[in-house]
Amino acid sequence: MARILLPLAASLLFLTAVLAAPASGVSSSVGTPSADAAAPSETVPLASDNPNGILFLPDSNIVPQAVRGSLGANILGPQNIPIELQNADLLAPPTTDAGNVQNAKWPFALSHNRLQTGGWARQQNIDVMPIASSMAGVNMRLEAGAVRELHWHKTDEWAYMLSGSAQITAVNADGQNFIGNVRQGDLWYFPAGIPHSIQALNDTGDGTEFLLVFDNGAFSEDSTFLLTDWLAHVPKEVIAKNFQTSISAFDHIPAQQLYIFPTPPPDNQAVPTSPQGTIPNPFTFPLSQMKATPLSGGSVKIVDSTIFTAATAISATEITVEPGAMRELHWHPTQDEWTFYISGQGRVTLFASSGNARTFDYEAGDVGFVPASFGHFVENTGNTTLHFLEIFNSGRVQDISLSQVRPYALSFDTLRLMITSQWLALTPPDLVKAHLQISDETLSKFNKTKPIVVGPS
Repeated sequence: MARILLPLAASLLFLTAVLAAPASGVSSSVGTPSADAAAPSETVPLASDNPNGILFLPDSNIVPQAVRGSLGANILGPQNIPIELQNADLLAPPTTDAGNVQNAKWPFALSHNRLQTGGWARQQNIDVMPIASSMAGVNMRLEAGAVRELHWHKTDEWAYMLSGSAQITAVNADGQNFIGNVRQGDLWYFPAGIPHSIQALNDTGDGTEFLLVFDNGAFSEDSTFLLTDWLAHVPKEVIAKNFQTSISAFDHIPAQQLYIFPTPPPDNQAVPTSPQGTIPNPFTFPLSQMKATPLSGGSVKIVDSTIFTAATAISATEITVEPGAMRELHWHPTQDEWTFYISGQGRVTLFASSGNARTFDYEAGDVGFVPASFGHFVENTGNTTLHFLEIFNSGRVQDISLSQVRPYALSFDTLRLMITSQWLALTPPDLVKAHLQISDETLSKFNKTKPIVVGPS
């Protein structure tokens, strides 16, 4: 209980601002105190009830302007209209935004793309989004049969299959090997230093596309340790001595790295047998087969090291939010969040303490980032389902909700066993009302269970 009450004063200051500013399309009864609420505070003005909804969407048929209500003015100079339509809350920010928060949005569409015979790869790291200091991402495509060559990294690698299917291989330091297949919606994970490969299968004829996440914001895909790159920089006589064969056996090794290269798709080849056996904790996880937990405004899948035991340093939630609904106001106490948007449109406001807040708009293919302890929400601003991944630099996920404080390790077995503790519901009502100037009726409507995704009202 002491751990819950310790940040109470600072966190309630956050509540005062956010609960008084309803999200777009969502009404609120807490912006103005009702007659039976405690007397208004005499030390600060009340938060404004002025609407702060999103003003336009990427497909709006307008010329966007830097105007919100009576603030701002029209643009007289040149405009990049498509970019401005995609970033309504940067061009005309909500009046609740204030201070300075680093940019927390990066579209993969703006990343340099590395084109290879058989596929491509583009990345996001601190070079393009400095706020994301703890994680980086790569979006990669392989045509059917194409191989991301045998390689390893200094960081852990977590992957989500966006389309198609692939076969992965790996060998650990004990000489145990692993071969597994993954399909759309599935995961894989390789600890740092584990050599591995990825080859696209031909189930659909289109190969595969996937998302890679690494637990270091300075990661660069161009600094991967590649088999062909290594051997191209070792004298052939040394290679021959190492494998106890002739130099001529290596007459056809590449003179430079392959990185991605085409080859026929793998057949039903037998897994090579290792005297040391196979890797005990599989490097793949069938997330596509995991049943989502339905919520009032969407759904959630949670995968951490309790169920994907190989993934010791990275965990994730897969979330859907229906039109008009939102991922509730929350924060992660010690974990940074690297977010990838798969479909739909959403807005996120980051609260960075000390009066600093900024709102960003996201759509499919965008990367977001939320530093640990930053308060935030994800609101569906479109007319279709918003689908995104929350990825954390920890083997376990902790999430503290505004409506219910419950740090949880997000395996479902753990969730069933954990005793929940409601923050505002278990705080003396007079103390809550003194902070927020709300009525007993409003206070009675606070959720007593963690909603995760809040449905439209």
